[in-house]
Amino acid sequence: MRPSSSPASAILLAALGIGLLSLMDATIKGLSDRYGVTEIAFARYLVGTVVMAGVLGALRPGWPSAETWRTNGLRAVLVVATALCFFHGLSVLPLAEALALSFLSPIFIALFAALLLRERVRPPVWAGLVVGFLGVGIVVAGQVGAEGAQRGAGSAWGIAAILASALTYALSMVLLRARARHDPVVTIVAIQNAGPAAMLAAPAAWTWTPVAAPDWALLVLVGLLGVAGHLVLSRAYAQAEASRLAAMEYTALLWAIGLGYVAFGEVPGVATLAGAGLILAGSALAARR
Repeated sequence: MRPSSSPASAILLAALGIGLLSLMDATIKGLSDRYGVTEIAFARYLVGTVVMAGVLGALRPGWPSAETWRTNGLRAVLVVATALCFFHGLSVLPLAEALALSFLSPIFIALFAALLLRERVRPPVWAGLVVGFLGVGIVVAGQVGAEGAQRGAGSAWGIAAILASALTYALSMVLLRARARHDPVVTIVAIQNAGPAAMLAAPAAWTWTPVAAPDWALLVLVGLLGVAGHLVLSRAYAQAEASRLAAMEYTALLWAIGLGYVAFGEVPGVATLAGAGLILAGSALAARR
């Protein structure tokens, strides 16, 4: 049964999905000082594949069509590229700078939705995207300003990697919108996990580091959060236009503020709070009818 079209519920679902994925990212960041990015990504998608196999067995949505395999297979490639590029950039760039560059993805989502899906991008959506991006800029200015202009040798490649991840993520989300109108959500998410797991198996085996017993639970948690986040996001994109939901990507920064305070005792400064206010305003503006 298809979910009813409800922009308000789609926006709430998108915010929840982004929150789950933000928690996943925080867990991955905690693991990345002990394990390689490829190993963590493989474990995340392997757990997701096992979970989705159980979901598919219970719901039996039917065998995917050839078009479903082609489009969602392409999305799986984009998912792998996004994950590897983003975490490479994160490893060589300051966190605030990497985050700022990644927030270009909502702009790309709106553009790709207009170009590929022929969605009409309404003026409130563009206004919301601009206001939200200005909010991100204020937060980043407050965080980066004290660090000066020092750059590591690999910063240029890191910037290129983050920009590439923003592009591939945006394209994958627009393709998700295209297929969510035709394919069951569980089928989309199952291919989104199984495809990357298969592609990352050999590289992960080549660079594998033995996993400490307590960390297995964290790796499983990463997989569970990834599956839950993408299931929720898939349902959101099945209910509303990609361009309308694009600005909700900015709420990841709000989740990051909350997680930073709870997990690490980080108290947001004035610039962070001001920027977060603009991000919320931009998201609300873009969500207007």
